Amino acid sequence: MKRLALPLLALLAACNQEAGGEPVTRINLENPGLSEPPAPTPTPTVASACQTVTFEDAQLTDCIADPAKHRITTMLGNPPYRSFKAYAAARPANAPKLAFVMNAGMFDDTGKPIGYYVRGGERGHELNRNDGAGNFHMKPNGVFFGSGGKWRVMTADAFYSQVGDRPDFGTQSGPMLVVDGKLHPEITDDGPSKAIRNGVGVDGAGRAHFVISEGPVSFGKLARYFRDVVKAPNALYLDGSVSALWDPAADRMDARAPIGPMLVVEEKTQ
Repeated sequence: MKRLALPLLALLAACNQEAGGEPVTRINLENPGLSEPPAPTPTPTVASACQTVTFEDAQLTDCIADPAKHRITTMLGNPPYRSFKAYAAARPANAPKLAFVMNAGMFDDTGKPIGYYVRGGERGHELNRNDGAGNFHMKPNGVFFGSGGKWRVMTADAFYSQVGDRPDFGTQSGPMLVVDGKLHPEITDDGPSKAIRNGVGVDGAGRAHFVISEGPVSFGKLARYFRDVVKAPNALYLDGSVSALWDPAADRMDARAPIGPMLVVEEKTQ
């Protein structure tokens, strides 16, 4: 069999290649005068409430709960679910659409909260103002709570002295990251302790920002994001290495370690 010359082979190969560029309009062979438009590019049906941002060379994911669109509640389970996967399996099929879920603060070895916890107006654990070791007892610690569409972060002492009515939901953690517009007095600018961390703060428009780092960060860097970007007058640390986010719209479900209580953000139903 006679071999083709190399230049001819290259020409034939080039003829078989498809040119790049805009999508090709297909021709209807039965009616050449009728062309078919290119197939549309699929787009997500649900937009995520979370976005990844870069702050001081660190990647953070900021999930925003808007009181005009969302409802916040706490979730634990009996016994505690300990993971998003277990909660997802137990969640009723007719439950409101999830926007996102994040772990909700400190807990004991069984997954039960060690501080204030309220779900649906029912208190599961009283406010904890005791002294002790660890991040939770790095005073001031605080409470994230709310009723209806009004959500707040307060120090535990301020909550104890100023809040008389039990909220619809509430969870206690510590330390506070931002107190009255200033960083927690024991948080340094960029200390040596770094971990995946998350927290929550409410901006001037009443929206709750749930922020989780995508890599190890210091307390100071996370706190400055709430102070300088979110502009939250008060922000609360939720947890460290176990920090986790479930964002259904982004097909994300973290499972680093067993967790305790959760903060669930759902779409409001009409």
